[in-house]
Amino acid sequence: MMTVDIAGIGELIMFAVVSILTIVFSICVVAAKDVVRAALSLVVVLVSVAGIYVLLNAQFIGMVQILIYVGAIGVLILFAVMLTTQELKGGSDD
Repeated sequence: MMTVDIAGIGELIMFAVVSILTIVFSICVVAAKDVVRAALSLVVVLVSVAGIYVLLNAQFIGMVQILIYVGAIGVLILFAVMLTTQELKGGSDD
Protein backbone atom coordinates (compact mmCIF):
# COMPACT_ATOMS: atom_id res chain seq x y z
CA MET A 1 0.00 0.00 0.00
CA MET A 2 1.08 3.49 -0.72
CA THR A 3 1.12 5.91 2.19
CA VAL A 4 0.60 9.61 1.74
CA ASP A 5 3.13 11.85 3.43
CA ILE A 6 1.08 14.84 4.54
CA ALA A 7 4.16 16.84 5.62
CA GLY A 8 5.77 16.32 2.21
CA ILE A 9 2.65 17.46 0.39
CA GLY A 10 2.40 20.51 2.66
CA GLU A 11 6.01 21.46 1.96
CA LEU A 12 5.45 21.01 -1.76
CA ILE A 13 2.38 23.24 -1.68
CA MET A 14 4.22 25.90 0.34
CA PHE A 15 7.16 25.75 -2.07
CA ALA A 16 4.82 26.16 -5.04
CA VAL A 17 3.03 29.12 -3.43
CA VAL A 18 6.27 30.89 -2.49
CA SER A 19 7.76 30.22 -5.93
CA ILE A 20 4.72 31.61 -7.73
CA LEU A 21 4.78 34.64 -5.40
CA THR A 22 8.44 35.19 -6.27
CA ILE A 23 7.82 34.95 -10.01
CA VAL A 24 4.76 37.23 -9.98
CA PHE A 25 6.41 39.96 -7.93
CA SER A 26 9.61 39.68 -9.97
CA ILE A 27 7.55 40.52 -13.03
CA CYS A 28 5.98 43.39 -11.06
CA VAL A 29 9.46 44.76 -10.28
CA VAL A 30 10.31 44.92 -13.97
CA ALA A 31 6.90 46.06 -15.21
CA ALA A 32 6.07 48.68 -12.56
CA LYS A 33 5.92 52.24 -13.84
CA ASP A 34 6.19 53.73 -10.35
CA VAL A 35 9.60 53.33 -8.70
CA VAL A 36 8.12 53.03 -5.21
CA ARG A 37 5.91 50.13 -6.29
CA ALA A 38 8.90 48.46 -7.93
CA ALA A 39 10.89 48.85 -4.70
CA LEU A 40 8.07 47.39 -2.61
CA SER A 41 7.74 44.51 -5.06
CA LEU A 42 11.47 43.92 -4.73
CA VAL A 43 11.08 43.71 -0.95
CA VAL A 44 8.35 41.07 -1.41
CA VAL A 45 10.63 39.13 -3.78
CA LEU A 46 13.48 39.19 -1.28
CA VAL A 47 11.22 38.00 1.54
CA SER A 48 9.88 35.17 -0.61
CA VAL A 49 13.42 34.12 -1.55
CA ALA A 50 14.16 33.96 2.18
CA GLY A 51 11.07 31.76 2.51
CA ILE A 52 12.45 29.43 -0.14
CA TYR A 53 15.72 29.20 1.81
CA VAL A 54 13.78 28.30 4.96
CA LEU A 55 11.81 25.64 3.08
CA LEU A 56 15.11 24.16 1.88
CA ASN A 57 16.29 23.85 5.53
CA ALA A 58 18.79 26.70 5.24
CA GLN A 59 17.32 28.76 8.07
CA PHE A 60 20.51 30.75 8.71
CA ILE A 61 20.73 31.87 5.09
CA GLY A 62 17.03 32.77 5.17
CA MET A 63 17.48 34.93 8.26
CA VAL A 64 20.58 36.59 6.77
CA GLN A 65 18.56 37.25 3.61
CA ILE A 66 15.85 38.96 5.64
CA LEU A 67 18.24 40.96 7.82
CA ILE A 68 20.61 42.17 5.13
CA TYR A 69 18.63 42.34 1.91
CA VAL A 70 15.13 43.10 3.13
CA GLY A 71 16.12 45.10 6.18
CA ALA A 72 19.05 47.08 4.89
CA ILE A 73 18.92 47.13 1.10
CA GLY A 74 15.12 47.37 0.85
CA VAL A 75 14.93 50.27 3.28
CA LEU A 76 17.91 51.95 1.60
CA ILE A 77 16.22 51.76 -1.81
CA LEU A 78 12.91 53.07 -0.42
CA PHE A 79 14.60 56.00 1.34
CA ALA A 80 16.64 56.82 -1.77
CA VAL A 81 13.52 56.81 -3.92
CA MET A 82 11.53 58.93 -1.47
CA LEU A 83 14.32 61.45 -0.94
CA THR A 84 15.03 61.69 -4.67
CA THR A 85 11.39 62.32 -5.57
CA GLN A 86 11.16 64.91 -2.80
CA GLU A 87 14.28 66.63 -4.14
CA LEU A 88 12.93 66.64 -7.70
CA LYS A 89 9.54 68.01 -6.66
CA GLY A 90 11.17 70.73 -4.58
CA GLY A 91 13.63 71.68 -7.34
CA SER A 92 10.97 72.21 -10.02
CA ASP A 93 9.24 75.01 -8.06
CA ASP A 94 12.28 77.34 -8.22
